Amino acid sequence: MRLLTVSDVTSPELFPVAHPELFEPLDAVLSCGDVPPEYLTYLGHFFRVPVYYVRGNHDIRYCRRPPQGAVDVHARLVNFKGLRLLGFEGSMWYNGGPMQYTEAEMRRILWKTRPMIWWHGGVDMVIAHAPPRGFGDGDDPCHQGFRCFVRLIRTHKPRWFIHGHVHRAFHDPSHRVMRLEETNILNTFGWHIVDIDDATIPGKDRPLDGPAPKGPWRRLFS
Repeated sequence: MRLLTVSDVTSPELFPVAHPELFEPLDAVLSCGDVPPEYLTYLGHFFRVPVYYVRGNHDIRYCRRPPQGAVDVHARLVNFKGLRLLGFEGSMWYNGGPMQYTEAEMRRILWKTRPMIWWHGGVDMVIAHAPPRGFGDGDDPCHQGFRCFVRLIRTHKPRWFIHGHVHRAFHDPSHRVMRLEETNILNTFGWHIVDIDDATIPGKDRPLDGPAPKGPWRRLFS
């Protein structure tokens, strides 16, 4: 599976796409926010793949003009070809604008995703606008990450946590990635390609509407 992840800026390599061979074949486009909705519409139509997104703290136009054919995955878990994908929009609260959340507010949103995570037997990838606290975030209130994202990673161990929001130039793609236990934390500022071996996707053979995992209900966030 090959995924194109984008955030924060309209990259000249992608708008318009001059060299599709650098990206194809793609399976999906994932957006971590703060890009124009027309950008996501264009990418979905050009590559003819699904687009999944979360909104950033500057995506105020999405309410009246969302990207065509794209799926907002904020506080939702979707199954894409067996990849269990969970999303969280917005940034840390700093001036009361839209898509801004306090730590307590984001923690409550995470709490409400418990039944979805349990039903699907876990989560493979998280896309968010903001990073986890202490992993590539900033010190100013706007660019601080969420501590509850760290707990989410430690509890559910997704293979990938992909975010934007923190604007940094990466001359070496490996510098985009940090590790927390079993999870790759990726800053996708601009764009990045994520290649995943299909054989390593745990939910690949489990349909979206399949039976719930066996075992008693348990508290998923301790």
